[in-house]
Amino acid sequence: MFSAISCDCPIVGRAEIALFLIPILFISGCTPGFRKGCRDTLCGPDVKIISFHLSSYYHCIEELVNRLYAKNPRYEPDVKRREMKLAAIFGHAKNPFPVLEQMASHELLKEAFSPRPMISDRVFLLGLGLKKGIDEAYDTGGSLFLTGCQIELERLQRLYSNLAQVNWRMKTYKDSSGKLLFITNEAGENGYINMGFEVIMTQMLTRIQDDIYLRGGLEKNLVFRLSAIFISII
Repeated sequence: MFSAISCDCPIVGRAEIALFLIPILFISGCTPGFRKGCRDTLCGPDVKIISFHLSSYYHCIEELVNRLYAKNPRYEPDVKRREMKLAAIFGHAKNPFPVLEQMASHELLKEAFSPRPMISDRVFLLGLGLKKGIDEAYDTGGSLFLTGCQIELERLQRLYSNLAQVNWRMKTYKDSSGKLLFITNEAGENGYINMGFEVIMTQMLTRIQDDIYLRGGLEKNLVFRLSAIFISII
């Protein structure tokens, strides 16, 4: 994957390489000429921005999952089990569904909106699929930190496409009885519409757009084909 710099050195660990590289990259200042050479390899300011985005994605997913459970308690009525499942999504607890461990993000997202999902808890499937999608696109190794010196533009574009699909399907997909699979922004008793879900998804999509730009994918407009299905990121 790494064409310019390899982070799999058998002698020097990734952390040591990062500590060595980042100051040099910051000193360079990512001038216009250097920026051109930086498009495939992360330069100093990009590392800082993308690290912030990663932290924001995880926070957004956590907030989304909590909101979905609150609005859709039928998927997990037990509050304690919700907390355990949320911890499992981020690797802080054992996954209660080992069969999902080896599934890729696009497979999990497909299951979340399937007429007959592998497990009944669609919220867990959705949350785990989103978390894995971020990790696949940014090559995090499942943690909050970048494990590579490069982020592939095509992966970010496929991630954007999948999140756009999630955003649309949450608002439109229904079960056989005509009820929405996920209750999100419906009006309350007083007619007030809570747009919290829309805000969360918009924040995530906007930050992915920014990172696509950092990787040289947006010179003028956000123009690439959005798939009508969930697609493999890796």
